[in-house]
Amino acid sequence: MAHPLRLPTTNPRAAPPALEAVSPFDKIDGLDRDDFREAAYEVFFTACRASPGFGGRSQITYYNSLDEGGDGSGSPRAGGVGMAVTSRVKRALGLKMLRRSTSRRGSSCGSNPSSPSSGSPRVSPSSVLKRRPMTSAEIMRQQMWVTEQSDNRLRKTLMRTLVGQMGRRAETIILPLELLRHLKPSEFADANEYHQWQKRQLRVLEAGLLLFPSTPLDPSDPSAAKLRSIIESAKGKPLDTGKNSETMRSLCSSVVSLAWRSAVAPEGRSTDASHWADGYPLNAEIYKSLLQVIFDIRDETLVLDEVDELLELMKKTWSTLGIGKPVHNLLLAWVFFEQYVRTGQAEADLFAACLTMLSTEVANDAKKARREAGYMRMLAEMLVAMNKWCGMRLVDYHGNFDEGTVGLMESILPLVFSATKILEEDVPTYITPHLDKGGEIDFDSTGNKVDYFIRSSSRNAFAKMMEEQNASNVETHRVSEMMIKLARETEQVASKEKAIFSPVTKKWHPIAAGVSAVTLHTCYGVLLRQYLDSTAAAEMNETILVLQRAGKLEKALVQMVVEDSVECADGGKAIVREMLPFEVDAIILRFLKHWMQEKLKIGKDKLHTAKETETWNPKSKSEPYSRSAEEIIKFCKDTIENFFEIPINVSESVVYDLTDGLEHLLGEYITFIASCGSKQGYLPTLPPLTRCSKGSKFVKLWKKAACNVGTEHQEANQNNTAGAVTVMGEEGNPNPRPSTSRGTQRLYIRLNTLHYLTKHLHSLEKTLSLSPKVTPSKSRRRRHSYFEHTRSAIQASQQHVAEVAAYRLVFLDSSSVLYGSLYNPDVGSARIKPALRVLKQNLTLLCAIVKEHVQGAAVRHVMAAYFEAYLMVLLAGGSSRIFYRADHAMIEQDFEGLRGLFREGLVGEDEVAAAAEVVEGVVALMEQTTEQLVEDFSVLACEANGAAVGAGAGQKLPMPPTTGKWSRSDPNTILRVLCHRNDRAANSFLKRTFRLAKRNGSL
Repeated sequence: MAHPLRLPTTNPRAAPPALEAVSPFDKIDGLDRDDFREAAYEVFFTACRASPGFGGRSQITYYNSLDEGGDGSGSPRAGGVGMAVTSRVKRALGLKMLRRSTSRRGSSCGSNPSSPSSGSPRVSPSSVLKRRPMTSAEIMRQQMWVTEQSDNRLRKTLMRTLVGQMGRRAETIILPLELLRHLKPSEFADANEYHQWQKRQLRVLEAGLLLFPSTPLDPSDPSAAKLRSIIESAKGKPLDTGKNSETMRSLCSSVVSLAWRSAVAPEGRSTDASHWADGYPLNAEIYKSLLQVIFDIRDETLVLDEVDELLELMKKTWSTLGIGKPVHNLLLAWVFFEQYVRTGQAEADLFAACLTMLSTEVANDAKKARREAGYMRMLAEMLVAMNKWCGMRLVDYHGNFDEGTVGLMESILPLVFSATKILEEDVPTYITPHLDKGGEIDFDSTGNKVDYFIRSSSRNAFAKMMEEQNASNVETHRVSEMMIKLARETEQVASKEKAIFSPVTKKWHPIAAGVSAVTLHTCYGVLLRQYLDSTAAAEMNETILVLQRAGKLEKALVQMVVEDSVECADGGKAIVREMLPFEVDAIILRFLKHWMQEKLKIGKDKLHTAKETETWNPKSKSEPYSRSAEEIIKFCKDTIENFFEIPINVSESVVYDLTDGLEHLLGEYITFIASCGSKQGYLPTLPPLTRCSKGSKFVKLWKKAACNVGTEHQEANQNNTAGAVTVMGEEGNPNPRPSTSRGTQRLYIRLNTLHYLTKHLHSLEKTLSLSPKVTPSKSRRRRHSYFEHTRSAIQASQQHVAEVAAYRLVFLDSSSVLYGSLYNPDVGSARIKPALRVLKQNLTLLCAIVKEHVQGAAVRHVMAAYFEAYLMVLLAGGSSRIFYRADHAMIEQDFEGLRGLFREGLVGEDEVAAAAEVVEGVVALMEQTTEQLVEDFSVLACEANGAAVGAGAGQKLPMPPTTGKWSRSDPNTILRVLCHRNDRAANSFLKRTFRLAKRNGSL
């Protein structure tokens, strides 16, 4: 699919390859360049007929100092007035001398070997060997490509016309009419050649008398109508020019009538000149063709050394063509200009000669008073044509000039200024053209022309680059590549401007290079904005590369403006304000943030899927963590890797933006992992406080005997009490199975999942920390870790999940062998050994499922939960549990067994000791006498209530609140020990002090 990038507004003009594109003259239909050339020779020969070499009595011979046989002195040879070796005209115009012998131009008798006229005889080898000097007439004939046959016909006609009238002035001769009268078909090679010749003469008369007459023509003039009719009839067949031809008589009368119409001279007298060739633009075309003679036919970029004499002879045609010196100067300037263009702009001297003529002769002529309207029209048209051609070159000087031709550009600019100055100051009717839809060049005198040229050329150079890249039709996948190449080429154009062109344009513009840089910046900026708004910007990595290259270009252009504006009064602030910043960094940052947002949206979708589908079953035995964790970590890893694949260095603050988003995502996932309830959900409800009744003698005796019963009897009494699960193995030995439920095992998977996150966070952290693309940020405080919040959340969640798992294991899964049956109905008959056996199996299963790095925390929480369950058995075991002071030894032994189990390499001894301290304190209370317990309770209760210690008997003590924080110094803990103490003193104290009722079911 082609990408619709449009070219910025440009002025795509180039200098026309052909001269006709800049010709200032109105086109004369029916007459071409050869027709004007032949007519010019006829007028020239007629005007010079009395001069030596043109039919006069003597000939002028010219010698060059390097001519064969010459003396090298530069003096003219005998036999005529000689041409000087050096030319005053060429010296004045800065044209180089050829110093080439005129004798080498060819024979005085032969035709030009390359004459364009059909049927022209070739020059024989013998004639070429004749090395005699050429006359001025011969030089003119050779330069104007006139055949000897045509020259002879012209001589014969003049002889017939001027028989007895050798003193007749040339301006009184209507030359085409005389040629038509005296030349017969027999003097031509065939009838067709004669007919073509005849039509040319009639077209010249038509142009001079009917189409472009020098004096106004009355539309109703019968002579004009008659001439039109004759010319129209001659298109089909030749006119009868015999003496008795009525057509010829009619032609002569009408032509003479029209040609001798004359305007009144300023002094009031009529002129006596024939006006058949002095109308503009016919006279300009004829004289221009005559001036073309000064260029060497063998190398048209060179001017003949004989130019002075030839121009002097041309003056004789002025009266016939109705021109004077100002027109001559103007047309000579134009001829130099035209020849320079026609010859491919190869010879800069021709252009320099035009500029010299324009700035001296033409400028002076234009300021003189009494200038004719015809001259002013010609002046305006020619200068406008020059300006237009130069302007077209300058509006694309990047394409038209290079390092070798920039000197010519330096000449074109002064010509534009000189022409424009003459037009604006000396041509009253001249109106400065403006840029319009027709594509005219804007030469507004109030503006800076050089500024216009610089901006236009820079835009055209950019447009040309786009055309070469085929930017309008480039495939979408290649747009980024094209944009990068364009940026590189734009920088090259700017460098070329600075190195080659700005030294020239800076003479007329203080910040020439800066203007070009601003223009190129604007062009690329327009294209860049189109690119960013299009679908081409969908691939971020490619877009980043484009933006980076654009940023490099912008820096180079801004630097160019700054360096070029050093000498400006405002330091270049005005021109810099024209540069609409690309804002590359801001755009890249916006792209990065958009990219991060899109990525995080994908992450949120994955998180949502995880929440909907996660069952907390292990992925496999070797990978005991959730599948969703693997997906989330993979997403984070891929996101960070893709982030660093973006081809740009990023500040640390941007990395923090990314990790903040990932932390938020991970935080939600961690919260999801930790959403497994709380330990309070598994703690049994504390039974109400009640007092023990006095035991019977039977109970006391049984209790005393129970102290001596062996462990074998105790184990037999446990017989799966309160739902404890046992399996009978071989020989009838019970093999208890782990009581860990599936729900608890899933909590272990959550623990492993949290550990999996922790482990891979380190990998992510390392990737971020070691990346060379991250640059430190000064505006943001550096963190100790990119994922420090996530680490804290994982740590807290691990504690929470481990605690919940432990309390679920102890209070739900193991309730039947611990809280539900331990010491129930009494210590001696329900010892802790079965519970320890199940606990050991549960811990073994825990260590088999939970990863090693998390096992310690999980076991510590199981230990804490077991210790708390043990305390609840002792302090909140309900009405079914009764403790005697004599039970202390067995309880202490049981707890030592419990504590010893955790010390078997699972938990550190110091940690076990710290956790067991509270339990040990409570167990120690059970050894104390009831009296001591009552005393300690009274003291602590009074202190807690603010009452005086040691108050008299009967004092009512406050009921201490149940805080759940058991301690030997806690009054509520001591009170619960008293409530479970089955003796008379305890019952009496509880009844008297708190009016507690006896236990239900007491003996």
